[in-house]
Amino acid sequence: MTNNNHKNALTYHDDFLLFVRANNYSKETLYNYERDLETFAFFLTYEMNNFSFENISKKTIEQYKAYLNSNDRRTASGKKAEKDLSSGSINRTLTSLRRYLTYLIDMDYPVPVPPESIKLLRMGKKHPQVSELEELKKLIESPTQFEKNQMIALRNRAILETLFASGMRISELINLKKIQLDKSGKIFIEGKGRKQRFIYLTERAKRHIENYLKKRADDFPYLFIPDRGRNASNKNKHISANYLQMKIKQYRELLGINIPTSAHSLRHGFATYLAEQGANPAAIQILLGHESLDTTSRYVHASDKFAESTHKKFHPLKK
Repeated sequence: MTNNNHKNALTYHDDFLLFVRANNYSKETLYNYERDLETFAFFLTYEMNNFSFENISKKTIEQYKAYLNSNDRRTASGKKAEKDLSSGSINRTLTSLRRYLTYLIDMDYPVPVPPESIKLLRMGKKHPQVSELEELKKLIESPTQFEKNQMIALRNRAILETLFASGMRISELINLKKIQLDKSGKIFIEGKGRKQRFIYLTERAKRHIENYLKKRADDFPYLFIPDRGRNASNKNKHISANYLQMKIKQYRELLGINIPTSAHSLRHGFATYLAEQGANPAAIQILLGHESLDTTSRYVHASDKFAESTHKKFHPLKK
């Protein structure tokens, strides 16, 4: 439907992306910045009739917010968007624009609107939903029950055990290599934003990883690989995030678990149930790889059961 003329709509667009790449940001961050800025460039070119970046105002930003919230929104490539953006996704897009404007200021380039004038959407606070521990346990064990292929059953069981044992992100898990493992269960990883930390496996998780690797018996570097990829000439293959999310959804539906559950839910559950057992929030922050304790608090928000027991135990007029 469109050509790529909109990519030239933003001044110093390529310079900004080069700055991001040169400053060692992750590939995911670079991709998000590039996509988000192309979306804004598309908006100026095709939705605002070649509106000049130099002339944007606070009103333009508000029009852009409305566009991101509309049913007529298109992707950065000009295709009709298949689903609405969540408030969180819109705020990420706006934050990318803020960061781009900040870069222009830092480089002494002219800026049409100050970054701080871009107001993010108000986010409604959702009560954290975490499945009961018994339901999470059934989910983790479900590959053994539902998978007919033994290799896939062993691998997917080891994956879910690892996620819940360590609280690691799905992106961290799929990039794990066998060389990172040792008998202690302590693994050094590079996480989001290239921050490095240790994660720890339980004896249970270590046992299931060993069972999987014993059956696999190959020299492929990645810890979790596609079953069909074991005979491929390209050894640098790992399991995909999309596949894993799809399988978790499938297991959840087969088990009849009503609460939406994903790979991130296992990370959330890891933090929540550690907190419920009395773990120090600062220790959980380190295990999750969060820079700020405020971020951790979203994950370790006390469960309903823990809140209830605390109320009964500590309320001054309980009797």
